[in-house]
Amino acid sequence: MLTFLSVTWAPSEGLNLGFYTIQYYSLMFVMAFTLGWYIMKRIFNREKIAIEKLDSLFVYMVLAILIGARLGHVVFYQPELFKEDFFSVFLPFKFTGGFAFTGFRGLASHGAAIGIIISMYLYQKNVLNQSLLWLFDRIVIPVALGAVLVRFGNFMNSEIVGHATGTDYGVIFANNGENFARHPAQLYEAAGYIITFIILWWTYWNTEKRQQSGYLFGLFLILLWSIRFVVEYFKKSQGGFESSFGNTLTTGQWLSIPFIIGGIYLVYRSIPKKVI
Repeated sequence: MLTFLSVTWAPSEGLNLGFYTIQYYSLMFVMAFTLGWYIMKRIFNREKIAIEKLDSLFVYMVLAILIGARLGHVVFYQPELFKEDFFSVFLPFKFTGGFAFTGFRGLASHGAAIGIIISMYLYQKNVLNQSLLWLFDRIVIPVALGAVLVRFGNFMNSEIVGHATGTDYGVIFANNGENFARHPAQLYEAAGYIITFIILWWTYWNTEKRQQSGYLFGLFLILLWSIRFVVEYFKKSQGGFESSFGNTLTTGQWLSIPFIIGGIYLVYRSIPKKVI
């Protein structure tokens, strides 16, 4: 329903197949992994890398993102869960206060990023005969697109919402029992990630920057985490350790800073130095 500048958002929880309901969030992950596989297939073909190695990459990425994102959420935002309901950290069920299927609602992108870095090191060491930065420079392209879909999944789930706008502008997340407009922070972030994906895609396919080891990876870190840093100003706090630093920045912003700094270093390091 559209009323002037606000939109009332109350989607169903997923696609009802009669015998099973596919959660939108889960569907976005499936789409992200599928599109990521096809993007990397094109890249592997261009770089003349054996396609058989792509299946292993897919397995490494799926495990890295799901395990890293889950552990990242618990460590950074909900550490008490280790004591309160330990097995729910690793399984999509709750055990304390009655057994129930919950799915993995708590996933953190910073944890996923750390998981990807670790898994790509293992993949490069065990499977791929290329440098680690060569791999990172290419894998960040589908990762940026995947981030778009994940944030859209958050929007479908009415989670990671923004602050109240205090005006008619915004989205009313009716499924959360609200009747006032909030910033659609998930869509702001998704839009920024679309731009990030387009820049990385165009740079890889149309310039020689892909030959500068670490450049695309560094550019990805700068763009994606800078967007995350800015959008955090519009998000409702997700908790974490931000209060320990006087609430000057959110937990998401504190965690983004090291990635941005790392990106600046990689871009600078990749630029050919003139010999004097």
